[in-house]
Amino acid sequence: MTATIIDGKVLAQQVRDQAKADVEKMKEMGLRVPGLATVLVGDNPASKVYVASKQKACGEAGIESFGHTLPATATQEEVEGLVRELNADPRVDGILVQLPLPSPLDEEGVLKSISIEKDVDGFHPINIGRLAQKGRDPLFVPCTPYGCVYMLKLIGTKLEGCNAVVLGRSNIVGMPVALLLVRENATVTICHSRSKDLPAICRGADVLIAAVGRAQMVRGDWVKPGAVVIDVGINRIDDPTHPKGSRLVGDVMYDEVKEVASAITPVPGGVGPMTIAMLMRNTVHSAKMAQNVTW
Repeated sequence: MTATIIDGKVLAQQVRDQAKADVEKMKEMGLRVPGLATVLVGDNPASKVYVASKQKACGEAGIESFGHTLPATATQEEVEGLVRELNADPRVDGILVQLPLPSPLDEEGVLKSISIEKDVDGFHPINIGRLAQKGRDPLFVPCTPYGCVYMLKLIGTKLEGCNAVVLGRSNIVGMPVALLLVRENATVTICHSRSKDLPAICRGADVLIAAVGRAQMVRGDWVKPGAVVIDVGINRIDDPTHPKGSRLVGDVMYDEVKEVASAITPVPGGVGPMTIAMLMRNTVHSAKMAQNVTW
């Protein structure tokens, strides 16, 4: 068996095209276009790249982008003060504070200062709390977990009643994606570095989501034949044969697992594109809520 390759670029483009169409419809109705504010603290090169890619995606979708940069020396009050200003700005539907923040800033405090109505990253404690509670819905879901589950549904994966294993328990991916799968009526196991016999746990999965941050950790004999594998990991490893001397790989040993799984996401080009696509979707959703748009 050779797995179907889940092309995240194609699926993400469908989501982004829909966001763009919604923005055009809002303009035709005489409504304000959605606005996304990004907050970058310090000069982390990776963070700069991520923010620039989000701003580019906004431009392509017709979403207004408001970029704010603070020095690495910014105080907690300065960062939270900027967030409060953006909370009060009616042009802004979403606020994205790029993480990680420089030490000694308190990330939790900054995230809590974002209005839950503008928390398009889905990390506000209230939104996460609602995600974890039966019968309550968050206003927004974190973008990478949202993208994982949305991708699974787009390719027709039957989640109800399936055995889903999430490898990793981070606040950004592991825990929220597990909660989303529970909402889809999957039976979910969360495993991590302290779990006993990780290969055996993973082999029980109909759907395996690898989000542990260890390069090529999941081997072919960890995967049940026919399982769907979503690889969230992005790791750089040395590769003398590559022009740059290194290359990106996931948490899954791709060449092995693709011969066992029924479907698998590549790295790069799998989950990554979905993250920004879901951010655009969340921002448009926020603008609709703010202007009482119901379609």
